[in-house]
Amino acid sequence: MSGKPEVAAEGRLDGLKWGLVFALVAVGAYGNYYFSAESILYRVVALLALGAVAGYIGLQTVKGGAFWNLVKDAKVEIRKVVWPTRQETVQTTLIVVAVVIVMGLILWALDSLLGWAISSLIG
Repeated sequence: MSGKPEVAAEGRLDGLKWGLVFALVAVGAYGNYYFSAESILYRVVALLALGAVAGYIGLQTVKGGAFWNLVKDAKVEIRKVVWPTRQETVQTTLIVVAVVIVMGLILWALDSLLGWAISSLIG
């Protein structure tokens, strides 16, 4: 029939999972503060472990699964991109630099002209 009951069954425990993710992040933040006298290496390893567990739990939710599919699709799309050659990149960069310099000179000249006109009016 409809896919809605299946989605409801899958997402039934999502609130609990997100609560657990939030609790793990809070424990990591408090633990980092509480154990501030310990070596930074131990704290970083503990935070990375907690982050990995929280990320894994987050990916088990409906929204986490959708995010993971988005990441996989983005990787596929990146492979389809035609990247410019080195010569094209250098030429485009030089064009941009030249336009910035020309526009800077035009704006400097316009500013000087307007400054001179205003100062001559004010007197």
